Amino acid sequence: MGVGDKFSNKAEELGGRAKESAGAATGDRDLQAEGQADQGAAGLKQGAEKLKDKANEAASKLTGNDK
Repeated sequence: MGVGDKFSNKAEELGGRAKESAGAATGDRDLQAEGQADQGAAGLKQGAEKLKDKANEAASKLTGNDK
């Protein structure tokens, strides 16, 4: 996973936490739910990137191109 992807996913997660907290503090359930959805999307992206990294590592080992 590239540094830019990690940063972007983490920023999305933190933004979601902020929305969720703001929604909870103001009683805005829609904003709170939107924040939870943003966090979930960021988590899925992070998981997909980690899976891709592991697949690339395994492929490199099989082909002898690991560093």
